[in-house]
Amino acid sequence: MEQPFTLSVNGESLTVTASSDTPLIYLLRNDLGLTGTKYGCGLEQCGACKVLLDGEAVPSCRLPVSEAVGREIETVEGLAGPDEKLHPVQQAFIDEQAAQCGFCTSGLIVAAAALLKQNPDPSDTDIRQALAVHICRCGTHSRVLRAIRRAAAAIREMSP
Repeated sequence: MEQPFTLSVNGESLTVTASSDTPLIYLLRNDLGLTGTKYGCGLEQCGACKVLLDGEAVPSCRLPVSEAVGREIETVEGLAGPDEKLHPVQQAFIDEQAAQCGFCTSGLIVAAAALLKQNPDPSDTDIRQALAVHICRCGTHSRVLRAIRRAAAAIREMSP
């Protein structure tokens, strides 16, 4: 049975109508037009559908909308500041050309942003662990690592 759900998405309060078990990704993409989050495997295993839920990178492909109510949801589109300046991770991915097909990119960016919020100076091991569930077949892994290191340096420079 469909019902209204009010969600906090990228700092905005938005109401959608859905069944309580509808996966969050469907509402983000189809109802709210936030298509940066990609649908990959549908099994929470590839990382393409990651969003931030209360600051933690989580897969959204199987997350029921009912579990997202009352929590802060941030998509790759929401990482940019209110002035539309790109998040340091987004900018670093561009600067390092860390995307080829781009399908996995938004999930990688979201996971990297969550990592750098918790650990602004991660080791390569920390980065690899944070991205362990992300599947990318394009072979941009070395550029992704460089991009995250670049973003970490930019974030540290911005901090007082």
